[in-house]
Amino acid sequence: MIKCAAGAPVILFIGSTAFAACPIELAVYGDAQSGGESSGSEIDFMPTGTSPTVTNTFRLILDNNVVLNGIVMWNEGVARPNGALMYKCPEGDTTGAELTACTLWNGVIYTSDDKGNIGLLPVEGVEAPKTLILPDLGPVLHQSSAFGGSGFSKIPSDVFVLKGCQE
Repeated sequence: MIKCAAGAPVILFIGSTAFAACPIELAVYGDAQSGGESSGSEIDFMPTGTSPTVTNTFRLILDNNVVLNGIVMWNEGVARPNGALMYKCPEGDTTGAELTACTLWNGVIYTSDDKGNIGLLPVEGVEAPKTLILPDLGPVLHQSSAFGGSGFSKIPSDVFVLKGCQE
């Protein structure tokens, strides 16, 4: 005698959990010039922690193992996410002059969605935008002290596309 389990409950996991939105603090972006592939530059965001002024933390990974550390602070008045990329900054307490000397790029970070709508980089806890735009990043980095010699040799574009989410 064979018994059939047709009445047993079957659970199917169909839903958005496999395709859950990636929060900005875990987003990974690739240089749009390289199609987001690993051969180009990459921006990796990471949780900021408890800073009262820094709203986002990220790093720009260039060729030749050059890593630029980035932060975003929203200014008062006309609210804008002002990003800064720094290279080999001194640790601990630093002066304004020391920070200026090690800051290679700063500017407003813009975003774009699939429809081409332009926005501003969100703070942590918000879904990562599809595209980041860092105006004049490539030309400014080309003129920086980190370019050439023992530094990086491939100039990134100003546009980065979402390519994944860290776990």
